Amino acid sequence: MPQAPVSGAADPPQTLMPVIMNAGSPVSVSLLAEGDPDPVELLRKDGGSPFVLSAEHAGRRFPRRLGTLGVSPADLDRHIAWDIGIAGVTRRLSELLDAPAVLQRYSRLVVDCNRWPTAGDFVIRFSEDTEIPGNSGLEAAHIESRAREIFHPYHDTVSGILDARRDSGIETVFVAMHSCTPVYLGVSRPWHVGVLYDKDPRFGHILLELLAEDDGICVGDNEPYFLTSDKDYAVPVHGEQRGIPHVEFEIRQDLIESEAGQAAWAKWIASVLRQGLGRLRESGALNNR
Repeated sequence: MPQAPVSGAADPPQTLMPVIMNAGSPVSVSLLAEGDPDPVELLRKDGGSPFVLSAEHAGRRFPRRLGTLGVSPADLDRHIAWDIGIAGVTRRLSELLDAPAVLQRYSRLVVDCNRWPTAGDFVIRFSEDTEIPGNSGLEAAHIESRAREIFHPYHDTVSGILDARRDSGIETVFVAMHSCTPVYLGVSRPWHVGVLYDKDPRFGHILLELLAEDDGICVGDNEPYFLTSDKDYAVPVHGEQRGIPHVEFEIRQDLIESEAGQAAWAKWIASVLRQGLGRLRESGALNNR
């Protein structure tokens, strides 16, 4: 298990405009304005690794037109706004593996890119115990604009990479990267990392077998969440529906808050993935179904 300091603040949030939003009025402009970043950060599009990485909750940006949705600066530093530390881990992992990586830059409070656009929590009014005022009373057009300008460009990018690899006959394993809070609604979570899967457990089970050999780490088998095709989006769509091996990692965020922690965990995950790939090949289960 990687050993690294867990102290150290994440990058401060960008300076954001106050909330100026009338959910009852029709949308007459696009969601993203001049100066807003593209929702997609794409690394090593043509990387030679079998692994393709995604990070649906990597960022905590807000479109200028939304301000901060009425969320306080203190709450913007919490896990409700983003997967703390996972962007740094994913970038380093992409470099170590020479793997394509797609990271989503906007806060999950704007739109949750690991939910179906029809889901009730695609745009949330409450996160854990915190109200998100700017998400209350939204008309369908407001939600559709977030899907159109953030969700779909992000997942279209992931799909495009996977389509190109499929068409070129390149072996591919899809890996979704996430982090989780160590305490949720007052309940502590002991797991250092969770391995998530649903209908296709072939790679998840291989990784769990590998991780069981490390006495220094507490591993969650579909913990702290269990993955389902009706709730989650990335793995069911980009992994299960394509029939390619896949897994989702949930790393406890207090272990990757610092750059040192991110580097240590990226190195460790890279080693685990390489070993898992070897066992996957030996089992004959790497071929797409």
